Amino acid sequence: MKALRQEADERLLVEAAQRDPRRFAELYELNFHRVYAYVSRRVQNREEAEDITSDVFHHALAKVKQFEPRGTPFVAWLFRIAANALADRWKAASRESRDVAPDELADSEARDIEQRAVLFQFVDNLPADQRRVVIMRFVEQKSIREIAEEIHRTQGAVKQLQFRALEKLRAQMEGANA
Repeated sequence: MKALRQEADERLLVEAAQRDPRRFAELYELNFHRVYAYVSRRVQNREEAEDITSDVFHHALAKVKQFEPRGTPFVAWLFRIAANALADRWKAASRESRDVAPDELADSEARDIEQRAVLFQFVDNLPADQRRVVIMRFVEQKSIREIAEEIHRTQGAVKQLQFRALEKLRAQMEGANA
């Protein structure tokens, strides 16, 4: 019940922000810490995490009118923006490293960056239930129990969705690397 109420409240906040961008501040306050935590775990330093988080919210504010829930929470959309911003930073850093000193960027490091970008795209293409479970489990770092409560499914069903999603992602990644 609480999850449904939060979902409805979030939807109202999004609709308000879509009508009046000044209302975006409420969405920012609600989601800042989660997005910052997501970004800060993936970058080298605090300043870079702050810059990327700022970019995420600037982009989200500019595009909030285009946001469509599609059964996923607003924060998942922010995480997708953050993932794209991180991938863009890694690609730019990779290009800069190659321009300045091509030997300094290890091949495995470049491949890892490219694989992450591809993985983010594959996650976006998963069926909605599987994508939601993957995002909640690995991006939001929720437990199986928390996810089950939030999406109103059994823990076994959540585990099965996660398993199928990971199998699909594994197969797609292997296909992309072939």
